Amino acid sequence: MAGRDAATHLWQRLGLRIPLIQAPMAGVSTPALAAAVSDAGGLGSIAVGATDAPGARAMIAALRAATGAAFNVNVFVHATPRVDTVREAAWCAALALQFAAFGAQPPKELATIYRSFADDAAMQALLVELAPPMVSFHFGLPAGDVLAALRGAGCVMAATATNVAEARAVADAGLDLIVAQGWEAGGHRGMFDPAAPDARLPTRDLVRAVRRETVLPVVAAGGIMTGQGMRAAIADGAMAAQLGTAFVACPESAARPGYRAALLAARDTVMTSAISGRPARCLANRFTALGNLPPVPDYPRAYAAGKALDAAAQSHGEDGFGAQWAGSGVAQARAMPAADLVAQLVREMAQA
Repeated sequence: MAGRDAATHLWQRLGLRIPLIQAPMAGVSTPALAAAVSDAGGLGSIAVGATDAPGARAMIAALRAATGAAFNVNVFVHATPRVDTVREAAWCAALALQFAAFGAQPPKELATIYRSFADDAAMQALLVELAPPMVSFHFGLPAGDVLAALRGAGCVMAATATNVAEARAVADAGLDLIVAQGWEAGGHRGMFDPAAPDARLPTRDLVRAVRRETVLPVVAAGGIMTGQGMRAAIADGAMAAQLGTAFVACPESAARPGYRAALLAARDTVMTSAISGRPARCLANRFTALGNLPPVPDYPRAYAAGKALDAAAQSHGEDGFGAQWAGSGVAQARAMPAADLVAQLVREMAQA
């Protein structure tokens, strides 16, 4: 099955009424947000990459209790991080002045705070057991036997691709859907190898390139904030658009008040690896303004330092060291309930 027929089949399996996926934003998306989007006709998502199997079980149970509609569960499939004590010590030392400003000290050693799905047998078994309607992968792909088990459980499977080579890998692995993440996208770049050269393809160019090279349906992700943007993505050949930043200011999200305020006042974004150890697009803040930093430790070990610094700053009422992920369309962010936002997007699509 290929092309339009495959996209139609996926729409039917997922019960989509509108071509919208709410991005699975770890730390921001919630079961309540996902349920609201799914009930409104799109596909809501939760991200379980920042939790363990019991935490994921609780999130999926809460989502299923809130909606009978389909939804997506997203996991991180990053490479197992290297423990480089010399690099990590230098990194913590470089942040010492920022910690000291809040009466704190950097961690004595860093930890691997998020376990990759590729290394997490308990999470793999849980998703096979619970069989969410869709499972999506970010940062790479799990092993073939894991994919086979999820396929056997009846899950639609999708993965992020930031270039054509990654999209081919997704297709070759037998997945159902490619999420084409353009350079404009907020949050972490889904690139399989963060040390590899990044072509930085805009969303529209990436969608068109992937459509030329593979037969799998494509979801456009990156910088899309309005129904007009969704309509343009469909015209480029995408079966749907994935929006994340657009939903951060919704009351159902878990974004902190300072993050919401900064998002609604922002006009641009920056790309940085300093917060987590992987390239990610976010609001410019005090963390992104730090200069003369040494080489960053591997993700997510660098994130252990970033989260500790944010916690120290938060204890003094300072929001400027948080992971305030946002895409390049942030100036178009709107604060309204998720169902209202989906309805507005549908109206804008009709008017486009």
